This record gives sequence, structure tokens and C-alpha cells, in this order.
Amino acid sequence: MSDAAAAGGPHVPAGRPHVTVVIPARNCAAELPGCLDAVSAQTYPGVLDVLVSVAPSADDTSRVAAAASCKWPLRIVQNPAGTTSSGLNRAIGAAAGEVIVRVDAQARLPADYVERAVSTLERTGAANVGGLQRPVGSDRLSRVIAAALSSPFGGGPAAFRRGSDEGPVDTVYLGVFDAVALTTVGGFDESLERNQDYELNWRLREEGHVVWLDPRLAVDYQPRSSWAGLARQYFDYGVWKRVVISRHPGSTQPRQLAAPTLVVGVVLSAFELARGRLRGGIVPAVYLGACTLAAARLRSSLPQLGDRLKAAAAFAVMHFSWGAGFLCSGRNRRTR
Repeated sequence: MSDAAAAGGPHVPAGRPHVTVVIPARNCAAELPGCLDAVSAQTYPGVLDVLVSVAPSADDTSRVAAAASCKWPLRIVQNPAGTTSSGLNRAIGAAAGEVIVRVDAQARLPADYVERAVSTLERTGAANVGGLQRPVGSDRLSRVIAAALSSPFGGGPAAFRRGSDEGPVDTVYLGVFDAVALTTVGGFDESLERNQDYELNWRLREEGHVVWLDPRLAVDYQPRSSWAGLARQYFDYGVWKRVVISRHPGSTQPRQLAAPTLVVGVVLSAFELARGRLRGGIVPAVYLGACTLAAARLRSSLPQLGDRLKAAAAFAVMHFSWGAGFLCSGRNRRTR
């Protein structure tokens, strides 16, 4: 009999690994309580604890984290550097778990997430297991953005957005890691402000580990709720994707070049139109038509025409911001 059972506590099946959930927290005072509520609801039958890595914030994140309650033991670690990568590494360094579950404050885990992910980790022998990102808006604009992200035209063909088949992939949303494999490759690259998850998964795969997609692990994600926030997010994605590609050229996927190619095409089209050459309108017209068609296919989730028009605008904001960020990525960010 386990000590917990002898003490009248819950029964813990023999062999269940100790799990530590790590949450980087910065400017997320509004989102953190809901995230922790979802973690509290986990059905995992083993030992689980939670580490929240708190960065300097412009809101009340520190106070909210300090006052937070959770069914599982919860500790706060400080992240003075402020970046997501450094926050994750601070929490991982303080973790006791054999399995590390990365959770973002904007994510809402289903109740069986940890239990299912650990089982998949053990069944497959993978170093990292993850699932699908399921965008869910909280207000009208964020619901429009969520629908655009859910579209293959908007969110792209990455397996963690579209995948329906279980198996090895290049990257996953969030991640449930074998702690030994994670620490052996050096954890997250703290010089990266974005795209650190993709880069880490690339290093894991380069070391012979497997990154595994289990589409039954679908996690709700709260997208940005403003146009400026969406543009800034995707510009940063483009900037840091180019940094990662410059360091690991072999990690490049054709889909990652689509947005910068679009931006270049539209700029060249503008020069052609300025010279009075009507052929310059071909690329913008084709792209506008593609946005309109993709938005029309969102009728079931966005029944109002106005919302579908906003979804078409969201496509453009994501694509042009990402492409511009990729093309504008500074040289100083391409070297360590």
C-alpha cells in the first residue's frame, strides 16, 4: 500500500511518474486564474505539482500568481530576464518531475490532458508529446480571429493546427516532455523570444528523439483580441522564425516561405502598377480572391457577413505581418 493510501489519501498507481507543470507568466493577470483552474481539474492519478515562473509585468501578474490557489502543490519562481524561454528554463531547473508539462497562461487544458499525455509518452517512447491548438475567442473580434486561425488558409498546414493522424511530427503545441531528454539538449534557447518551441523540437529530433502528435490532446487557446496585438504577434513570429532558420537551415519548411514571398510579390506589384503596368494587379487580385474564398468557407462558425469580412482582414494581417517580420529580421538577431 502506498503512503497516500495508508494515510487515507487518494490511491496513486505504482509506476506513475512525478509530473511538474510549468507555466511562464508575463502580463497575463486576466488569463492566469483560468489556466490554473484547468490545471487544478486534471485527473492525473500520480504526483503532480505546479511551478509558475513570474516575469516583470505591466499588470498584476505577480499579485495574481502569489494569491493563486490550486488543487496541486504550487510554487512561484522568479524570471527576472522576462522572456518565455528564460521563464520556462527557470521553472524546469526547479522542477522535481520526471515529466515536464509546459502550459501557457492563454491555454485551457482539458481535464484528462496530463493523464492522456503521460500515457502517450510512455506508450511511444517519445521525448515530447503534444496535441492540437484549438483557438477559442472570448469576444466578437477574438472569435473572428479564432475562426481565421482555424482555417488552413490562416493558421497554415502545421500538424498541430490541422493534424488528424497520430505520429511523429516536426513540432507540437505546448509539449509534455521527458525531463531527462529535455535537460540533456539544454532546455529552451534563451536567446529566442519567439519560436523557441519549434527550435527545441528541432534539437530534440536532431539528437534522435521523437516528437509525437496525439490529436486527442486538443487544447483551447485564447487568441489576441485586437488588430494591433495580432499584427505584433505575427510580426514577431516572422522575425524569430528567420532567426531559427538562420541557425538551423535544415529546419526550413516550404510553408514558412509563403508569407515573405507574398510580401515581396505585392511590393513588386505596387512598383508595376506605379509604372502603369496593369499586370501588377494580378498578385493582389489573386490574393484578395483567395482571402475572400477562404473567409466564405467559415460560414458555419461566422454566419454574419461582416464577421467573414473581418476574417479575410485577419488573414491579411497575419500573412503580411509574418512575412514583413521575416524579411525585416535584423542581423544582430541571427547570431548568438
